[in-house]
Amino acid sequence: MNNLPSTNFGSFEGGPTGTYVDAGINNYYTEEQLGTGGGFDVPSGAPPSPLFNAQPFTSPVVRFEEIGTHPMPASYSLQAPLPRPASHHGYPEPTALDTFLLAPLYPEPTRETDTSQPNPWKFDVETFIGRSLDMPLAEGRPLGEPWAHQLWTECPPERYVKMVQTGARTNTGLRDNEQRHGYMHGEFGPGGLYHQTAGTAATAGTTAGIEVKFHPTFPVQENHTLWTFDGTFPAKLVTVPFGQALLFRHHNALPIDPTANRGFGIHTISTHLHNGHNPGESDGSPNAFYFPGQFWDYRWPLQLAGFTTTNQSMGDPRAGRPDGNGGIVNIAGDYREIPSTHWFHDHMFDFTSQNVYKGNAGKINYFTSVDRGNEGLDDGVNLRLPSGTALDWGNRDYDVNLLVHDKCWDPSGQLWFNIFDTDTGMLGDQVLVNWQWRPYMDVRARKYRFRILNASIARYLKLALVDQNGTPVPFHMISNDGNIMEHAIPFDGRFGTEPGVLPVQGNGERCGIIVDFSNFAPGDRLYMVNLLEHKNGKGPDDIIDLQDVISGDYEAVARDDDGDGVPDRWIDGDPGVAKILEFRVQPYSGTDLSMDPATYEPGGNKMIEVPTYTSNELANARHRTFSFGRSSGTDRSPWTVKTDGGQGLTADTRRISARPAYGSLEIWHFENGGNGWSHPIHAHFEEAVILRRGDEPPPSWEKWARKDVFRVGPLDESTDEVEVAIRFRDFAGTFVGHCHNTVHEDHAMLYRWDINQPGQLMLLPTPIPTWDGVGYVNSVALPTFLTGDGFGPSWK
Repeated sequence: MNNLPSTNFGSFEGGPTGTYVDAGINNYYTEEQLGTGGGFDVPSGAPPSPLFNAQPFTSPVVRFEEIGTHPMPASYSLQAPLPRPASHHGYPEPTALDTFLLAPLYPEPTRETDTSQPNPWKFDVETFIGRSLDMPLAEGRPLGEPWAHQLWTECPPERYVKMVQTGARTNTGLRDNEQRHGYMHGEFGPGGLYHQTAGTAATAGTTAGIEVKFHPTFPVQENHTLWTFDGTFPAKLVTVPFGQALLFRHHNALPIDPTANRGFGIHTISTHLHNGHNPGESDGSPNAFYFPGQFWDYRWPLQLAGFTTTNQSMGDPRAGRPDGNGGIVNIAGDYREIPSTHWFHDHMFDFTSQNVYKGNAGKINYFTSVDRGNEGLDDGVNLRLPSGTALDWGNRDYDVNLLVHDKCWDPSGQLWFNIFDTDTGMLGDQVLVNWQWRPYMDVRARKYRFRILNASIARYLKLALVDQNGTPVPFHMISNDGNIMEHAIPFDGRFGTEPGVLPVQGNGERCGIIVDFSNFAPGDRLYMVNLLEHKNGKGPDDIIDLQDVISGDYEAVARDDDGDGVPDRWIDGDPGVAKILEFRVQPYSGTDLSMDPATYEPGGNKMIEVPTYTSNELANARHRTFSFGRSSGTDRSPWTVKTDGGQGLTADTRRISARPAYGSLEIWHFENGGNGWSHPIHAHFEEAVILRRGDEPPPSWEKWARKDVFRVGPLDESTDEVEVAIRFRDFAGTFVGHCHNTVHEDHAMLYRWDINQPGQLMLLPTPIPTWDGVGYVNSVALPTFLTGDGFGPSWK
């Protein structure tokens, strides 16, 4: 395999060199202009980001914008294809693109890849690359049975989403009619806190006019700088009743020219629903990408794990979804596997970090009979989490998504990425919330639910909540990663917690908390603060004392070394350690009907039970070990993974490291390769239960949770080893595991693992996408891919 080209080699055709180098030739900085680190290498290699005289907490946080789901059509009529771009380095004209997105779904989705529709940009591509194309289809999925939709008849899509990836542009209000609240109900209605989407009268009841800015005083981001869903702000959210299969049709409207990217990101994409219980063809594998002009039909079944074998009578109302009229539609599967908060993001081979950083990240909230999003419905099943009451399900009045991520920008204010750091991980010097620099949020004096995602590509977070006097504010943690926990953990000093301070969140980790603002008076202000210091992307350096941050004793200073009036570097601290979000308490005249999380603390009621395993299951579970380090890497790909004691290998999606048996339970042991590095490890397809951290049980906030990201490394709240139990059922296909410091993943800390259908002995072939279409090459497997390294949860 060492003599084979990279699986993404076709992505660069037409560029000046036809190699990955083309994606970086227009970067603002050259490698020679960047710093070499030392001290606080934040942002990575570059000077401080200019703030354009902006003052903190002077503009509102912008709530997520829903991408509406629609019923699958009863019939399909011919519709115009994705509009062609204005040029090889441009995008479709905005009005034409909006018209296309509002048109009914076409063509009809099919179990195998549709071969009837050519890539509508075929002529433009041929002109650019200077040759004729062979078989350029509109649908980018590989041909044939290996990548056909599994259980298509059993789980046909019932609703669909139509979405496009394109360059930054001003929002036209395209999705206004897809907001479930309709700007008429609850806090989103007239007079509500969130009726003005951007805090101005011009945005009352609409997103029209919202520009792609990080703050009102900052420059508008150019269309080659940010590539977002629809090309617009606010960030995007899908809300769905769980149990109805969803077709997520994602169109690629990025430039044909791979250099039209302001020096980072690549125009081929692969969309991963993190961490959906999905078949391999819809998982968003790094080598399952597609090209400009194409689309991919991701069919997300949205079924409870175990739905093919468990609760077949559908008699348990806890395994159910809202029916829209106050009732429940029962579904099959294990109710303990109910998810609540996932996100979707790019997973392009070698370019995940750049594409995610550039804007390819959104969220999806699931609503079930247990997590209904209607706090007023008391049916004995619904947990009544803070949300609202106007809608039968999915109220977002007091259910808030927060996307927390660090960024940096060049002297002109355009987002910038250090493409030359293949080693540590890219750090920004400014921590944004929902793409906004140090915003404020109006909140009622009542309970709120916050779904917090660390969407940074390398920066770990440790968030705290304090009042205006700097006093920690206790809260309850109710979810970890995508799932409601068995017990609500009070962060008040009990159960091993620190008052008002969340655990460390690695990249891709989520947590859900309930904060009670009724303890404060209208006019009071509270702050979300990041306490975790980085000196570089190697991993967190230190947890800074909360009072030192609040008092200003710890504060990064921008130093001008050469006296030209422009700061050259940060000294005395990490600028990402700071207050990042202000809450402003407003009066509340309603009645808070949401649950009291204190009644669900350990020893009390249970929310959603954690799956358990018998001693016999654990003793007979196949065991595998994955070690993440730097053994036998290269300058461009320094990161490796050792499997079951083998040699360290860089990523190659043609190599299969493990093939767990369909329907089996396995024990996976993740370990840090040493040298002080930290890695948040993510396994696709299924959440797992942590059995041990090092030689100890996990802390309370992990003990009562199912997770899909597992931190290993030297930080106080982490360990160098973690062991998890994970099941493989319902679906098969190709999946991956990797470090979610996505710079590590891209260079090249990732391994492939497969699940075969029962009785399937042959290795699944590897797709190789090109402009011409998708071919296959044979896969190879490690010697231990079937056997692992033993049975049962043993460390060594």
